[in-house]
Amino acid sequence: MTTQSAIFELQRLARRYGVQTAYYNMDHCRQQASAASLLAVLNLLGAPIASPRDVPAALRERERELWQQPLEPVAVAWEGDLLQLQVKLPADRADASLSGYLILDTGETRTLNWQGPDLPVLGATEVDGTRYVTKPISIPTDLPQGYHRFTLDLPGKTVETLLISAPVRAHNYQEQAEKRFWGVFLPLYSLHTERSWGVGDLSELERLVEWTAEMGGGVVATLPVLPTFLDNPYDPSPYAPVSRLAWNEFYVDVSRAPELDKCAAAQALLSSSSFLEEVERLRSLPLVDYRRQMVLKREILEELSRCCFATNSQSLELLRRFTRGHPEIEDYARFRAAYESRPGPWHSWPQPLREGVLTEHDYDEDIQRYYLYTQWLLHRQIESLSEKAQKSGPGICLDYPLGVHPSGYDVWRYQDMFIHKASVGAPPDPVFKCGQNWSSPPVHPEKLRQRGYDYYIACLRHHLRHAGMLRLDHVMGFHRLFIIPDGMEPSQGVYVRYHPEEFYAILSLESHRGRALIVGEDLGTVPREVRPAMRQHSIHRSYVVQYELCSDPRKQLPAVPPDTVASLNTHDMPPFAAFWQGFDIKQRLDLDLVDKAGARVEAENREAMKDALITTVASRGWPIENTPADQQSVLKAALSLLSASRATVVLVNLEDLWLETEPQNVPGTQAKHPNWHRKAQYGFEAFCQLPAVIDVLREVNRIRRQGVGYEAGKRK
Repeated sequence: MTTQSAIFELQRLARRYGVQTAYYNMDHCRQQASAASLLAVLNLLGAPIASPRDVPAALRERERELWQQPLEPVAVAWEGDLLQLQVKLPADRADASLSGYLILDTGETRTLNWQGPDLPVLGATEVDGTRYVTKPISIPTDLPQGYHRFTLDLPGKTVETLLISAPVRAHNYQEQAEKRFWGVFLPLYSLHTERSWGVGDLSELERLVEWTAEMGGGVVATLPVLPTFLDNPYDPSPYAPVSRLAWNEFYVDVSRAPELDKCAAAQALLSSSSFLEEVERLRSLPLVDYRRQMVLKREILEELSRCCFATNSQSLELLRRFTRGHPEIEDYARFRAAYESRPGPWHSWPQPLREGVLTEHDYDEDIQRYYLYTQWLLHRQIESLSEKAQKSGPGICLDYPLGVHPSGYDVWRYQDMFIHKASVGAPPDPVFKCGQNWSSPPVHPEKLRQRGYDYYIACLRHHLRHAGMLRLDHVMGFHRLFIIPDGMEPSQGVYVRYHPEEFYAILSLESHRGRALIVGEDLGTVPREVRPAMRQHSIHRSYVVQYELCSDPRKQLPAVPPDTVASLNTHDMPPFAAFWQGFDIKQRLDLDLVDKAGARVEAENREAMKDALITTVASRGWPIENTPADQQSVLKAALSLLSASRATVVLVNLEDLWLETEPQNVPGTQAKHPNWHRKAQYGFEAFCQLPAVIDVLREVNRIRRQGVGYEAGKRK
């Protein structure tokens, strides 16, 4: 493809599929997508092209396809007000009368009719010799909140549109408008107590919730607690879940299983010397050994599962009732059992297994029951946790990851909805000069719409049943995703556009139903339309001190806006002490993430950031206690600054308070660094008594309760 006209045709085709032909990077430089990248992504999206020669025919086919689709598959009625839908019709049928019916999600049906000659023509075009026109049809403007189905009868066919009637603004605790919350963050795998087996579980998270509430906090945030592969394949990353529709049995508290008192086999295992010795060995490790921990826990859970299914007990009836109410869990359990019954990922399974059809002969029933049983236990324990957490504020902040594991349940069950042979990632930036590949297959923007967003709605509801606050990983994905075809480098990826209005409508509706505060992770390359959309729909922004300092190392921090969740850092950043001492720069140098020249530049910028932070906190009424400024004093002042701000929630990373220097995750390192494995330096009982923890959190609570501590840069 060398001629300018051929490139222009390719770009036209790309736009018809929602593919961006260029983007602006973090340095505001325009990056043009290559012809090879555009061709590869278009092919993945379903365009009928194998080579540049196919572009003209593919463009004609796409134009015909778009005009032969009378209605968009999804439409949004904000506050129930949908004035009209636009219908595309062949011009020779434009004056025919139209009829349709609307089925509300309450079951009510409304019949609608329109006289063709009375409908104005909004536009017209000709495709392959056929002339098409666009006409508006009015829809009632009193739609209740919910998901409604509109069916339009046309000559020879019927077409259907999902109407999403949603409030413009997501749930935002308006009844507590004067309440400003604070909370703590700690990964659940990192949390451990004197009673734990070497890793945190849901009961220990419940203890952290209760202690935080006693301190005055209303939120406890953690990383995703969705299931991961912990054997073969092995990928413990919480951001590569097997499914976004289930929970991780790794975190279930075995001691709260109702069968334990009656299961002699489980009791014998728990009291055996081999079990107790293994628990002690696992407790002594500085890193979580997921495989050994899961083997230890699973042995007990399997015995409990057998006991549950062996008798017609109340537990079994409750489990069956849970399964009837959550049919996707039974399907998930069959998938996990089938996965363990044959080698290799599901992509290598024989048909029809590979296509999503499983029979009782394709898996071991005991294994399937094990997964059913553990999901039931997890549901009970998370429900208990959620009820206790929401007594003092939003409660548990769950994390909704952007992607899923390519070999997991969701990609297997919803195969038609994912773009296979591609991954989501990020373009090159000053930190990741080669770009990032996150190894998760993206969802197909049009297939998602054609399915009525059923998968997205189900995943949201799974989280919002229990979360009082939900963090959306990479909220920019509502607008566009950076897609990298297999075999290409991240720098060769292209952006594909989605339908943000529809995502926001579903999110707003579900947040009201779940009464949850929503926060979007909006760090990185953010298109200009994202943050205005977040404000419009009351999606809280992320204000992260380290990130704000990096944007301009020599400038003071901008004031914290309202409707934000503010913190010093995130799980993908170095802890405060490592940031202050520059340990992360040395670590990045050792891991070949930056060269010596780049490390020197980063070190110079870091000193400027530190000066900017000291100047900011002092100028806004929080002078540093010690001179020269030490990290503990700056930490306290910076958290005081955030606490006095208009942020809806201030999150405190507990590890910052005892000046931890090792990160939980170093993005882009994969096997080079033990990401997602490091236990907290102190156990729960120990850090609850640390003056460095208690004193800072009491001060955070005092400032938060007093109200906004500064206006226009001055303390009240």
